Amino acid sequence: MRPNAYLMRATVSGALGGLLFGFDTVVISGVMDALTRLYHLSDQAQGVTVSIAVIGTVLGAMSAGAIAQRYGGRETLRATAIIYVISAVGCALAWNWVSLLGFRFLGGLGIGASSVLGPVYIAELAPAKWRGRLVGAFQVNVVLGILLAYASNLGVRLLHLGALEWRVQLGMAAIPAALFLAMLFGIPRSPRWSVSQARIDEALSVLRLMGDPDPERELADIQQALRESHASANEPVFQWKYRYPLFLAMTIGAFNQLAGINAILYYLPHIFASAGFSQLSGDVQSIAIGATNMFFTLLGMALIDRLGRKTLLLIGAAGTAGCLAGVAAIFLTHSHQAALLWLLVVYIAFFAVSQGAVIWVYIGEVFPNAVRNKGQSVGNSAHWITNAAIAFAFPVLAARAGGAPFVFFAAMTVVQFVTVLLFYPETKGQTLEELQRRLVKA
Repeated sequence: MRPNAYLMRATVSGALGGLLFGFDTVVISGVMDALTRLYHLSDQAQGVTVSIAVIGTVLGAMSAGAIAQRYGGRETLRATAIIYVISAVGCALAWNWVSLLGFRFLGGLGIGASSVLGPVYIAELAPAKWRGRLVGAFQVNVVLGILLAYASNLGVRLLHLGALEWRVQLGMAAIPAALFLAMLFGIPRSPRWSVSQARIDEALSVLRLMGDPDPERELADIQQALRESHASANEPVFQWKYRYPLFLAMTIGAFNQLAGINAILYYLPHIFASAGFSQLSGDVQSIAIGATNMFFTLLGMALIDRLGRKTLLLIGAAGTAGCLAGVAAIFLTHSHQAALLWLLVVYIAFFAVSQGAVIWVYIGEVFPNAVRNKGQSVGNSAHWITNAAIAFAFPVLAARAGGAPFVFFAAMTVVQFVTVLLFYPETKGQTLEELQRRLVKA
């Protein structure tokens, strides 16, 4: 039995926030040279320009779970879409550097919220058999947004718009943001959130609409799991019984960034320029990276419910460690620059098929229903706090020490391999309620 049209529409709508997440993640890479010249930015100021959105993302991720637990993921996603639209238009019309930072911070709030709410919303709608692939649609949209941002940056650059170029590049995000907002008015509430609010008839109706093979049994299981957890909608997530899910969510969120992925995506044109490529050729190379990211994320989606989450994480950690070691060697020895593109392509392939495909699925699975939104906030906050620190420090460290950041990233992926091997459980093929009973410890 395949997902029906209602489930697919809800999945696409919830996942579209990922496209905006991916677009905003890298669109800044295409405008940094122009902003640096216009506002005379130092290395530290460049770090602030990139990381200010990530700081907003941390706050958005930390607050979104509690808000969604109270008002529902669907309603909170709608507010997020409005924030996206305002941010995109504001960045395009920014009148000085400070106003640009303000609108980028606002966009970060939206990114952080959607990275929490989108995967949780899909996970709570999807049957166990399809959950990995459907929640993975969020990551597919992330990498599609990344690819579209690279292509958009190149396309706008070829128009030769002069001083308007960077404004158009940043303002392009308003188009998918408006689409995201419109689509969110055609989807239902999560049945698990409805149960937590004692809206039983509504929950049963949604389970039937989503094509659940036995909606009455699924509803009873959700109700039983809520009773077993002795939890309510106001249940705090920072409790001793949730220590294992918290450990899993926080470590996978941090390791995702300690592998260096967003530092590389944020500063990809700069990395290529440091290796001797021109700006235009760097844009073309970036599209090659984005296309690789897209292809191998789709491959990861095809494998995630077959090979499992843990297996993919182990494969990815081993592969990215080797590639990062090679990139570090190029910058430390100032030789073999021609190999840089290929090392980064293979690195992206290993990352996309593993951590990229798994992270949002895994964080959304390991927490029980009553605290899932809050737990997703914790995992995502670990992800974004690590991201903010790296985004700020990378241009400074790279300018002073060349390959040192890549040595660090390689070492962290080795640590990740050992941690996943020893401590991470496999979650494929199990319902959210079965995982709750397995992972929550008294």
